[in-house]
Amino acid sequence: MLAVITSGSLQGVEALPVSIEVNTGEAGEPRIVLVGLPDAAVKESQDRVSSAIANSGFRMPETRMTINLAPGSLRKEGALYDLPMALGILTATGQLKTTILDNYLIAGELGLSGKTRAIKGALALAMLAKRIHKKGLILPRESAEEAALVENIAVYPVDSLNQAVRFMTGELPIEPCKAENSPFRRPPPRSQQLDFSEVKGQHSVRRAVEIAVAGNHNILLIGPPGSGKSMIAKRVPTIMPEPTLDEFLEILSIQSAAGMSLNDENRYFQRPYRSPHHTISDVGLLGGGSIPGPGEISLAHHGVLFMDELPEFKRSALEVLRQPLEDGFVTISRSAGKITIPCSFMLVSAMNPCPCGHLGDHRNDCRCSPIQIQRYRARISGPLLDRIDIHVEAPALAVDELQNTRDGESSAEMRQRIEASRRLQADRFKQTRTHSNARMSHREIREHCAVSKETGQLLQQAMEQLKLSARAYDRILKVARTIADLDHSPTLQTAHVLEAIQFRNLDRQVFY
Repeated sequence: MLAVITSGSLQGVEALPVSIEVNTGEAGEPRIVLVGLPDAAVKESQDRVSSAIANSGFRMPETRMTINLAPGSLRKEGALYDLPMALGILTATGQLKTTILDNYLIAGELGLSGKTRAIKGALALAMLAKRIHKKGLILPRESAEEAALVENIAVYPVDSLNQAVRFMTGELPIEPCKAENSPFRRPPPRSQQLDFSEVKGQHSVRRAVEIAVAGNHNILLIGPPGSGKSMIAKRVPTIMPEPTLDEFLEILSIQSAAGMSLNDENRYFQRPYRSPHHTISDVGLLGGGSIPGPGEISLAHHGVLFMDELPEFKRSALEVLRQPLEDGFVTISRSAGKITIPCSFMLVSAMNPCPCGHLGDHRNDCRCSPIQIQRYRARISGPLLDRIDIHVEAPALAVDELQNTRDGESSAEMRQRIEASRRLQADRFKQTRTHSNARMSHREIREHCAVSKETGQLLQQAMEQLKLSARAYDRILKVARTIADLDHSPTLQTAHVLEAIQFRNLDRQVFY
């Protein structure tokens, strides 16, 4: 007897439909023949499924059985086929009699006892079920809570194979998960909430960070050890506008494809913050592997990627950032397939001013020679530096600033100004695909960043005297446009352009 179950295969951050065909009653030695390009985890599923079926009170067939995972040209990986394979076997052997199997997309890992376990990619599977017009989706409970965020598709949680069978036969009604009850929609616990009020001093850095977040500009913090660069970077997500539901679904879809746990603190309804170590490989940063998957830049999608000690990263790892910073997505090609993963993130980076870290620090003498300083800064290539809109110095804090007991401005106050600026940008770009000042095209820069003749002459003079790269011209205008938005000014004023010029202090030809 033949049974067909619909499931899905995760390819990057998207899912493609997979039909699981189970045929029993074949002549020959009792065994399972599994075909359809399965990987090792899928091949092992036949042992898990056999034990789960026996421990759930059912029996395995005593004839030869063929299970085909179609299409045969698509490589299948993971343990998500356990539950649909088990239900297919029970249907093919007549132990499960139902006519509604075709209404659902089914996925889930099984333990030897028949209990279900969470799988990765649940959100992508829910989007697939909606796209191919299935009535609902049957998943392990933990995965169902995630998939329920997709609207207009019913997601039914099951805790075991036995429960799934009883649901299919109508013996056990199961209420679908509701999006409003999903733990992913809850705010993070107060114990995990950071705030800019905890930052002492560094008013110029706070101002630069506010401008960067308002226009979604990339920023580089330069300062000696202990000046608060990492502390400030960790608080950047607290002043970013709350993600929309569509943005959050994209964030969650990438995290789900990466197999992140439900209990991970970054999976609440907030923008992600990723901080990879400087020893990370190119693949770890960009994504890839034998079967391509998301890397750190994709896990930071719609959030913050913080790269501390930027010159200490491998040169090859830094150079792979150049295209994603411009395009907002990365395409990975491997023998197992080609995938495109979104990675529209805000880069927050930090570095010391010199190898010893004390250049410009009045409390400690710098031990580095000019050539050592130049070589250290030259580890960041000119093309990469051009993609960082704001460079700001974070000086060492004085003792009186550290002893000041007065709280600084809170994240909530800063976020109010930033959200007002983002609303202006949304109105400005509502007829285009641009979402922020940092993403303006050359045509949009000419349209929205026009300057007076006097301001243009001042800008030209400043670029010549400071030996700024001509490639920094557009970046200066984009940052000036954001400063004007924070100032509620419809036009760029001289003060806006001058402040933007101050944020290009590393963009010098000597450091290329």
